[in-house]
Amino acid sequence: MNVLQRIPLVDLAAQQAEVNEEITAGIKEVFESTSFIGGRQVGQFEEAYARMIGARHCVGVANGTDALELALRASGVTPGGEVILPANTFIATAEAVCRVGAHPVLVDVDPTYLLIDPQRIAEAVTDATQAIIPVHLFGQVAPVEAIQPVADASGAVIVEDAAQAQGATRHGRYAGTWGAAAATSFYPGKNLGAAGDAGAVTTNSDAIAAQVRLLGAHGSSIKYQHDVIGMNSRLDTIQAVVLNAKLARLAEWNERRRVAAQYYSELLNGVAGVTLPATADGNVDVWHLYVIRVTERDRVMQALSDVGIGVGVHYPVPVHRTPAFAHLGHATGAFPVAESAASTMLSLPLYPHITPEQQRYVAHHVENALQS
Repeated sequence: MNVLQRIPLVDLAAQQAEVNEEITAGIKEVFESTSFIGGRQVGQFEEAYARMIGARHCVGVANGTDALELALRASGVTPGGEVILPANTFIATAEAVCRVGAHPVLVDVDPTYLLIDPQRIAEAVTDATQAIIPVHLFGQVAPVEAIQPVADASGAVIVEDAAQAQGATRHGRYAGTWGAAAATSFYPGKNLGAAGDAGAVTTNSDAIAAQVRLLGAHGSSIKYQHDVIGMNSRLDTIQAVVLNAKLARLAEWNERRRVAAQYYSELLNGVAGVTLPATADGNVDVWHLYVIRVTERDRVMQALSDVGIGVGVHYPVPVHRTPAFAHLGHATGAFPVAESAASTMLSLPLYPHITPEQQRYVAHHVENALQS
C-alpha cells in the first residue's frame, strides 16, 4: 500500500524542537547546581502556573494520579467515604479514589459532550458522599456550576480532574479553580507536558495546599519529624525546567489547537457517519483531543492506520467494565451513554504543529473509510 504520509496522533518531536535550546540550557544549570530536588525552577513553575489559571496555590507532585490522591486526602476524603465520578474517564480517576480507601461511585455522562451528568450526580448522592470529581475531558471544562449546588446540599467537596484541560475556561474561569482542589497531569502528551511523569494540585485554600505539601513529603514539614503517614511525591527540578519552557508557549499552542479543531470540523462537516465534537456554551476548549464518533469504529481505525494516520480511542473500556473494577458489580448497560461512546469514539491527530495539509489528508481518509 502506498502511504503518502505518516501522521502521528501526537507529535512531541515538533514541540521539543521549539523549546530544545531553552530546555538544554536549563538542564545544564540544574546539573551544575546539583539542585535535583526542590530546585528554584520548581517554585518558579508553581508560581507561574498558579498565576496563569488564577489559583492561589500550585503544588507540584510526581504525577497526575498522585495529584488526585493528594487532592482528595487534603480535601478531607477518608477511608470508607463515597466519591462520585464519571464512568467515561481514564482509570486513574477511580484508582486515586481507591488509593485513599474511599469507594468510587460511578455515574453516566451526558450524550453530547460526554462529560459527567449533573442529574446523574444528584441521583447518586448518599449520606456517605464525601466528594464529587468532575473530569474535564478532552480539553473542555465540565459544568461545575451545575454540580456545585448538589455538592453544597450534600456537604461534599468538589475535586476537579483537570489533567486534560490546562488553559481551558468555562464562563471565563479556568479549569483547576472551581473546586476545593484540582489535580492535573503533565504527562508528555498533555497540552502542557513534561519530559516524563509530573503533576500538580491547584487550590485557593491555604490549608489544603499546606496539607498536600505535607502529605507529599512523607508527612513531614520538618526533617525527620513525621506528623501523618504521607508519601513521596515531588515535582523534580528537571521536569520543572521543561514545564517552565512549555508554559510560556501554552497559550499560543492552545490557540493553534483551537484553529486546528475548527478546521477539522469544517473538513468533516456533512460527512455521513461522523458525529463531530461539540463545545458547550461558556466553554473555551483547549482541544487536548479531537474526538469524533463513527459507526464501525474499529474498521475505520484500522483503515486510517493502514495509510499512516495515528489514531487513538479515549477510552475503549468504561471504568466499570475493566477487570480492575469488576468488584463494583455493574453489568453491561449500567451506564449506556458511556458504553455507547466507548464503542464509537475515535481520536484524530491533533497537536499545535499539525499542518492543514496533514488535516486534509486525515479528513480525506476518514471519509474514504466510511464510504468503503
